[in-house]
Amino acid sequence: MVVDVMPKPEILDPQGKAVTGALARLGFAGISVRQGKRFELDVIGEITEDRLAEVHRAAETLLANTVIETFNVRVEEAPEASEEDDQAESAEQTELATQAG
Repeated sequence: MVVDVMPKPEILDPQGKAVTGALARLGFAGISVRQGKRFELDVIGEITEDRLAEVHRAAETLLANTVIETFNVRVEEAPEASEEDDQAESAEQTELATQAG
């Protein structure tokens, strides 16, 4: 699951403004940036409506300051590890075990 947190539109965003200015100086005109936060949550078990509501309450309670920020909770599938990644990880673990032993 992912919780995206952004400053409300009426709230000043100095970080976003700095990035916008830097992009313009680098020749990227016509781009306006607002900077927020992204939280990735690993949820154990099935994602039900109750579980989604629980994550929503967690975001509202801790992850976002709802006075000045908005948030969105969404389900995002974790990318599948490729076979090459699995083989590289296995080789790395073997190498570490060899170094440790």
